[in-house]
Amino acid sequence: MTDRLLSFVQHPFGRRIARALHLPQPVRLQRRMDATSDRELAGRSVLTIAPGSVGPMPSLLAAITALGGGAAGDAPIQTLAIDATGCRDIAALRALFEQAQFAVTRLAMNARVLALTSAAMGDAAEAACAQAVNGFVRALAKEIGRRGATANVLVLQEGAASAESLAGALRFFGTDRSAYVSGQVLAWRKTPEAVTHETMTHETTGRAPRSRVALVTGAAGGIGMATARRLALDGLRVLCVDVPAARQPLEALAADIGGALLAADLTASDAVDELIDAIRRLGGLDVLVHNAGITRDRTLARMAPADWDAVMAVNLTAILTIDARLEAAGLLNDGAREICLSSISGIAGNAGQTNYSATKAALIGYVAARAIPLDARGGTINAIAPGFIETAMTRRMPLMVREAGRRLNALKQGGTPADVAEAIAFLAAPGARPLTGQVLRVCGQSLLGA
Repeated sequence: MTDRLLSFVQHPFGRRIARALHLPQPVRLQRRMDATSDRELAGRSVLTIAPGSVGPMPSLLAAITALGGGAAGDAPIQTLAIDATGCRDIAALRALFEQAQFAVTRLAMNARVLALTSAAMGDAAEAACAQAVNGFVRALAKEIGRRGATANVLVLQEGAASAESLAGALRFFGTDRSAYVSGQVLAWRKTPEAVTHETMTHETTGRAPRSRVALVTGAAGGIGMATARRLALDGLRVLCVDVPAARQPLEALAADIGGALLAADLTASDAVDELIDAIRRLGGLDVLVHNAGITRDRTLARMAPADWDAVMAVNLTAILTIDARLEAAGLLNDGAREICLSSISGIAGNAGQTNYSATKAALIGYVAARAIPLDARGGTINAIAPGFIETAMTRRMPLMVREAGRRLNALKQGGTPADVAEAIAFLAAPGARPLTGQVLRVCGQSLLGA
């Protein structure tokens, strides 16, 4: 689906007209959609500042170096890393203002800003100053969004600031893989080393490691198809699942990425039996992406019981049933990554979507509770909450509603299925283990639910 305004303002004549008419002037976003590499920051100019501290954490500098990041020098800054763990008093906040103000004047178009704060609280004054950083970065994200730039915050729990841990964060938040993720504040925790499939090597086991296996539901189009393709780029064997009516695109996808497929309606009990058998043949799951979902939009007063039941069955009941069956069969491998597709409608609500909003809010509660038992086995579970994404579903919206969805965010444009797929690939990667039980919004810092 073409965003005509985005295309129009890429030309000088179009920009002049848009400026004269006070229309939004979105910047075309730079995106990364290739396989993850060990040197994700290679070729990027990086500046690190540390207000309130003698200097940046050595582990942060080590992570940047390991990922191939180069000092910005006099070049425009493409990645700005803010070590704000020392912002514990008013003087430190003043230093944040001064150093960030200087850095912002040098930010490149499509720059990425990542701030690190500390979860360790002292007295009330220190807690206030630490929280101030969150508000500062969220406001900054709205200011720099007009340049296609983003800003996010990770709140480091005690012991979570190792070079390896921070490298896992920078691979996503410090690069163009997070092009449509902005204004987010997420807890980044310390994680114990666990011997799982992803850490076991040929040397430790005496045999070559097998490929990780992923399941993606709703894989025949939109976000699901983009996710299956993206996970395959990282070397995963993907089981692509969708309804029988989507068999043709499902077969084409599975053939293209070298994956497996199952055409089945997962709301049917016999279909879940088929799914369990298919997963057993693949040796269990290492990544589980619950993407399938439907809408049946009507105001509550006019909603038919069948519309309520259909949305509940696909968006919630099927997920609970599949997970329960996987646990009972022992098919969710240690160290597994589970990702549930929620929505900003589950955070803010949306008129005419009481059924849809209820199911998407339910998933937020689900991942928060399920994170605890999965953590004991080295696993994680998180929710992705997309905003306005250019898909067949949003194409059916009325024109003015569609335009409002595109523009009511800091980047003044809709996201793409690839933006969501990149976020899923990040959460599915070993380096994202410090993140669990949380909601990652892929919404361009949407004003809805902000």
